[in-house]
Amino acid sequence: METVKLNDAQKKSRRGRNIALGLVLAGLVVIFYAVTLIKIGNVGQ
Repeated sequence: METVKLNDAQKKSRRGRNIALGLVLAGLVVIFYAVTLIKIGNVGQ
């Protein structure tokens, strides 16, 4: 099986995309968690 060799610019670009994607996913988790807490908190009112 052949592997693709990435140069430094491609590695840096891939790392930047991975970090951005991780931050977006973490943000979504925080938003869903906050919405869930707000909905649960408003059940008794």
